[in-house]
Amino acid sequence: MPQRVIALILGGGQGTRLSPLTESRSKPAVPIAGKYRLVDIPISNCLNSDIRRIFVLTQFNSASLNKHIKNTYNFDHFNTGFVDILAAEQTPSSTSWFQGTADAVRQCLHHLETHEFQYVLILSGDQLYQMNFNDMLSAHISKGASVTIATIPVNSHDATSFGIMKTNEEETITSFIEKPKADVLHDWTSPVSEEMKKKGRNYLASMGIYIFNRKFLIDVLRSKGEAVDFGKEIIPQAIEHEYKVVSFPFEGYWTDIGNIASFFEANLELTEGIPQFNLFNHDYAIYTHARMLPPSKISGTTLERTLIADGCIIMASRLERAVVGIRTRIGIGTTISNSYIMGSDNYQTLDEINETISRGIPPIGIGERCYINNAILDRNCRIGNDVRINGGSHLEDTNHELYVVKSGIVVIKKNAVIPHGFTI
Repeated sequence: MPQRVIALILGGGQGTRLSPLTESRSKPAVPIAGKYRLVDIPISNCLNSDIRRIFVLTQFNSASLNKHIKNTYNFDHFNTGFVDILAAEQTPSSTSWFQGTADAVRQCLHHLETHEFQYVLILSGDQLYQMNFNDMLSAHISKGASVTIATIPVNSHDATSFGIMKTNEEETITSFIEKPKADVLHDWTSPVSEEMKKKGRNYLASMGIYIFNRKFLIDVLRSKGEAVDFGKEIIPQAIEHEYKVVSFPFEGYWTDIGNIASFFEANLELTEGIPQFNLFNHDYAIYTHARMLPPSKISGTTLERTLIADGCIIMASRLERAVVGIRTRIGIGTTISNSYIMGSDNYQTLDEINETISRGIPPIGIGERCYINNAILDRNCRIGNDVRINGGSHLEDTNHELYVVKSGIVVIKKNAVIPHGFTI
């Protein structure tokens, strides 16, 4: 069955809610878990499901993403698989950028139609989950659906933030409402498992993961040229016109990386003893760029619930509930807690480090005797000695030249230089 499927990963828009992490890169290119990019998650789910024909649709800040895709996903000459970028482009029939999820796919149909396939799997590029898409595809085929939507049971508090599906006993979706108000929720419960009922998760939220039949997708996109979004227009219209739209309930871990707070929590949750997103599950391996980096070197550091990627040199005093990305350098006497350090793109030589120090500029990495709490440090930051960064609810939202504060989380911008003794 996977050979009959083409996957489309939607790169998203400008990603303003994830700013400043998206100021110089698209959302799918944002580093996650110290060594991966967000786009690695849906691509890995596809590869683990033996789906090997994958397009990634992008338009904003795509250079970093293009480089990552090119350097990472190369199949051998005897394999028909590919992971290709489809960037927004001007054509004789379309002179505008992607206007929404459905419009993005519509504008790329002429590229898809050159391939043989029966089903299109449409995914988001900014979600964290592990799923075998073959189970969803089997359900789609067995139920004779035109569209299958992956849904996740949510509670009443979360339901107001999602598109909510109402299903019958056969899991056919009978109606849809976008972000319902709390006072109407009692009409939108659906059949869910006993385990979900006990947790009060009686509402089925769309995960933004779809399987379309080829003919239906092409016909509906071309006949409804004014519809630009799947969730707000295409899906509700399909339900209204009584096409068979089916729910595929998913009860595993899933989170939408929509803003800084959700991104921050998703990363720090990986440091738990048994995290909900399991990086150590061989059946759901996460693939990424294979870097030839040395093992990390740690000296005199107390570590508590910390993930450390390859190629780090750490002489800190203590790291607690921290995710440390590739090539990170941390100086003596530094304490870091509740923080995600993304690391750096390159090493500095000893001569380069000494030269920058002689000019009063901190080298790439984190200096000595620093205290960092509730923070995200983007790539290639230079943190001087005796810097104190203490995020939390006591800080107001701020947009500074060097950093941003959102929901109490301090985000140090990519390539920022934080001078010695600086305090936030």
